Amino acid sequence: MLVIFQEIVRGGFLPRVAVSMDYFDASINRLAAWIIGIRNARKALLAALLEPYAPMRQAEAASDFTTRLALQEENKLLPLGAVWSEFCRRQNVPGDGRWLPQIKSYETAVLVKRA
Repeated sequence: MLVIFQEIVRGGFLPRVAVSMDYFDASINRLAAWIIGIRNARKALLAALLEPYAPMRQAEAASDFTTRLALQEENKLLPLGAVWSEFCRRQNVPGDGRWLPQIKSYETAVLVKRA
């Protein structure tokens, strides 16, 4: 999914692309599958948006593949997690490690009664 979002962002196609997803895993509840899938898609989009693509593109255009490779490697350690945590905080949604207990509570309170 990251590669798909990287291509969308790099190509400047974000304003005209709609992405649909279907996360289904019969071994877990649908709500959890949906939340995991959506959160991971958003993280992939965020990673693509944070990528220092302009400098990498300039290096490639100048045939400076050493700089391009260095930027690609440095990109791997950019603070995606910190930006994601701040995004979750600003959206007033639980960050990583904090949403799963709510799903477990929902499973116990609601989903078990449906079975």
